[in-house]
Amino acid sequence: MNDVQRPAASPPRGRKGDLTTGPIAKTLLLFALPTLASNILQSLNATVNTIWIGHFLGEEALAATSNTHIIMFLLFAGVFGFGMAATILVGQSYGRGDIDSARRTVGSSVGMLLFGALAIGTLGWTFAPELLAFLGTPGEAQQLAEEYLRVVLFSFPFVMIFVVSMMALRGVGDSMTPLWFMGLAVILDVALNPVFILGLGPAPEMGISGSAMATVIANVVALFGMLVFIYARDLPIRLRGAEWAYLKPDPKLARVILAKGLPIGAQMLVISGAALAMIGLINREGVHTVAAYGVVQQLWNYVQMPAMAIGAAVSAMAAQNIGAGRWDRIGRITASGFVFSLVITLGMSIAIILFDRPLLSMFDLGTSSPATPIAERIMLFATWGFVLFGITMTVLSTVRANGAVIGPLLIFATALIPVRIGFALAMEPWLGSDSLWLSFPAGSFVAAILSLAYYRYAPWRKSALLDNVDGAYAREETLASGEQSGRLNPSG
Repeated sequence: MNDVQRPAASPPRGRKGDLTTGPIAKTLLLFALPTLASNILQSLNATVNTIWIGHFLGEEALAATSNTHIIMFLLFAGVFGFGMAATILVGQSYGRGDIDSARRTVGSSVGMLLFGALAIGTLGWTFAPELLAFLGTPGEAQQLAEEYLRVVLFSFPFVMIFVVSMMALRGVGDSMTPLWFMGLAVILDVALNPVFILGLGPAPEMGISGSAMATVIANVVALFGMLVFIYARDLPIRLRGAEWAYLKPDPKLARVILAKGLPIGAQMLVISGAALAMIGLINREGVHTVAAYGVVQQLWNYVQMPAMAIGAAVSAMAAQNIGAGRWDRIGRITASGFVFSLVITLGMSIAIILFDRPLLSMFDLGTSSPATPIAERIMLFATWGFVLFGITMTVLSTVRANGAVIGPLLIFATALIPVRIGFALAMEPWLGSDSLWLSFPAGSFVAAILSLAYYRYAPWRKSALLDNVDGAYAREETLASGEQSGRLNPSG
């Protein structure tokens, strides 16, 4: 994997969280492992909550949460792109040793995302019935899904700040702090779910709304706990004194975050839109198929976790090295992530296919459940596509670390809409419902091929996330008498 050579910058070395020195494979793996553990905890949280709901409330409730999770992902996508763009900018700034610019970016992104989260959460609350109806949510699950969605939307602004803070910490090379507080959120959520579902002790019996309430409480407590920790340890993303003014979005940074964040957000919306279209097609198959798909989604979370964690590590590490001008390391970072993702994801895929029955039984889908053979067929036909997904995640994480966002958007749009949805619809007359499950690896195959071609041949190395900010500050500096602190320096 060839990369152009650029003069290396000389930021101070030896800083905590510096990902620009040391052995690449070892550094990448050690950084990725806490992120992987965090993803495992997050997926374990969703899995245990699904088990609680399945045991206590039945298949209709499982179908309700399956539809609700798709909507939450859609709402999350509306603001996630800005957080990703800001995180890459934080990583590049930190790689250059420019801590003040990293804090400016954190402040601007939090200010922007808080406003966006409040607006999107309000819209989601208002139009919850219409969104669920648009999905074709089965009638017996409609009311349960609406109750669950409206409660969990209370936590949306808090969750966004929580997620963006964790992303910013990873941008400055800290993957352990997010792990500890994700663990806190998971412990609270898992413990409180049966309390509020069943009304144990002084808690009211809330049914499916109780599961959502547990999630709200867990995320709010974890967020405030993490903020206390960040300030107690004086971590690089904290704001003090005059730095609190950074929460008012800087127009220069805001333009860059918007310019790069909109395509990333659009990519998330494409993924969400494809998922919405798929769940709409799956809903036509009935409540047992919807319940089976919802359970399989929980297991797929574990299969894709290594690819997501390694992709996040590759993005953070590449961003810091690009910021430091260490282009000689970018190809090796990508290659290491490629190998790790391929090996681990393949192992996970084989494991859940071999042990499908005991895994499905955890969700109260025993041998007598009509949903069990459907879930087994979904897993057999579709799971192996996540190996290809891991390739795509690694390669596109590298190119996005340099601010190239249009190419990845077009790749996902092509793979998910004309390929995945098109395959499912076109092949249905011949394959029946199996066309739905085979459409997943079909889309993943096309995404992997296009991503590798884009990495090899597209001019993404000439894109620079810092260039737009540098240009804006350079124009400002022509009117100033000297260099101001906290400016983003040219990337070389």
